[in-house]
Amino acid sequence: MVIGAGISGLATAGLLAREGYSVTVVEKQPAVGGRAGLWEKDGFRFDAGPSWYLMPEVFDHWYKLMGSSAASELDLSKLDPGYRVLFQDEFRPVDIAASREENLELFESLEPGSGVRMAGYLDSAAETYELAKEYFLYSTFEDFRPLLKGPVLKRSLRLVRLLLESLDSFAGRTVRDPRLQQILGYPAVFLGSSPYSTPSMYHLMSHLDLDDGVLYPQGGFARVIESIEQLSVSAGVTIVTGATVSRIVTSGDDLDAALSEPPAPGPYDYPTNEFDTNVIDRDELRRVLEGEAEPTGAATKATAPRDTDALTGETPAETPPVTPVRVSGIQYLDATGAAHTLDADVVVAATDLKHVETTMLLPELQTYPESYWAKKTAGPSAVLIYLGVSGEIPELAHHTLFFTKTWKSDFEKIFGKGGVAAGLLKSVGMGRPVTTSVPSPASIYVCRPSATDASVAPEGSENLFVLVPIPADPGIGSGGEDGAGSPQVEAIADEAIAQIAEWAGIPDLAERITVRRTVGPADFANDLNTWNGTALGPAHTLGQSAFFRAGNVSKKVAGLYYAGGSTIPGIGLPMCLISAELVIKRLRGDISTTALPEPL
Repeated sequence: MVIGAGISGLATAGLLAREGYSVTVVEKQPAVGGRAGLWEKDGFRFDAGPSWYLMPEVFDHWYKLMGSSAASELDLSKLDPGYRVLFQDEFRPVDIAASREENLELFESLEPGSGVRMAGYLDSAAETYELAKEYFLYSTFEDFRPLLKGPVLKRSLRLVRLLLESLDSFAGRTVRDPRLQQILGYPAVFLGSSPYSTPSMYHLMSHLDLDDGVLYPQGGFARVIESIEQLSVSAGVTIVTGATVSRIVTSGDDLDAALSEPPAPGPYDYPTNEFDTNVIDRDELRRVLEGEAEPTGAATKATAPRDTDALTGETPAETPPVTPVRVSGIQYLDATGAAHTLDADVVVAATDLKHVETTMLLPELQTYPESYWAKKTAGPSAVLIYLGVSGEIPELAHHTLFFTKTWKSDFEKIFGKGGVAAGLLKSVGMGRPVTTSVPSPASIYVCRPSATDASVAPEGSENLFVLVPIPADPGIGSGGEDGAGSPQVEAIADEAIAQIAEWAGIPDLAERITVRRTVGPADFANDLNTWNGTALGPAHTLGQSAFFRAGNVSKKVAGLYYAGGSTIPGIGLPMCLISAELVIKRLRGDISTTALPEPL
């Protein structure tokens, strides 16, 4: 049983089916995809969220586990430029090229002398990326011994430095031009974090865009989801949509056995009269003396005195009996409100982990209760804006970033002040309350997929996806079509549209809009059940990365596993695909740190 039909849920279901499991996926929404869903109107096809195709080998690996390949399933185009950057009060855009050599020349042209330093930075990024793939990304961290190998131990001091220094600081020691520092710091946003609190270990992300380049799947990320769904269904997966899970059902193994057959007579089954049964119930006495329950009431008198230690004379502490608890299925409501129960011996929750733990399980069965989340940092939320625009917009590349001069204060407004150390202190309950607000103007992101893909917009029109990062706060409101969203959400959207028009030199942009829809933090909270309305998941601070991040198995309910951006290895579509594979490794008891052999 898999809860959630986003990319991680679909990918996990497919791999489980390849392993021989009978798999059903239940999804709250009427369609699959989750954050990577699809919205269509008037001939426009909008990817609902993710739009950067990075780490292509991870996608290809999942497809190969399923007996296919990325080349067989997708039509991938390499973007050139990979993306464009516009800076506040500057008219010259900076285009990031499709090759390492061109990007080194670009950095050198903007800051003489930086080319050589950037070559070293990218070499380090590539080395760290390969090390992460070999020892960290594909590890369940169930056993740390596989990590204690030569390549990791040899680089241990360097790895510690990369964990303790912020990405911004590390980038600032490589380049001095503020524009280049912003380009190197921006990958922190992909991780749901700030370059000031993200460990510099994540400079490995620069290897992905500046070395490898950026790809795009024709048909958009809706095609990626469609292909994963098709492969999973072909493997035998059943998908049920419009199914809102209300509870993960659990039971004790001994209780299941007791229900299946009547108990054999025991030494405590004796004839009783009315007086005897008013003093103590025979079933309660059996449970007490056999260690299945604590003595209560008159039963206390029936128990023998505890032994004392022969040397100290002290009574040893009594170990409370542990009753095994195991998953046995789920309960859900369908679109009509009718209740259903599905039995399962394995449940994988591939949706927001906080929602699963705190609403689907009893408090005593929660591995990650409310007290855990009170110490953690949510990634940012966002106002998303889907725009259909008449006419062409050559001023924007496929991907365009708009960076403000108030870069640092923008991140402080979204996350609060503090660097790597502050994030670590918060994770152990020593952080200070954070005050957040919406940056104005904001450093925003615009995707124009119609620059590369004619299928996403009618002929003669452009498809724009705009992301404005804001604090994770559902109180900011929800979105809607044609300006019908919450006032603050629509005001943020209006300001972003005006900012794009001014910075990119498209003065009539607002007048050319024919389709408009917004999404706000309350939509993420209500539609996707995300923690605090975050658009991404827990931020990749030091205290929420690698083995510090929530694990992918319940410590209190056997047979309950986790996948998706809330758990290891983290945020992003490639990480979600890896999280699916980590479920298989958990089930196998595989403690290796490398990817599984292909095919599964």
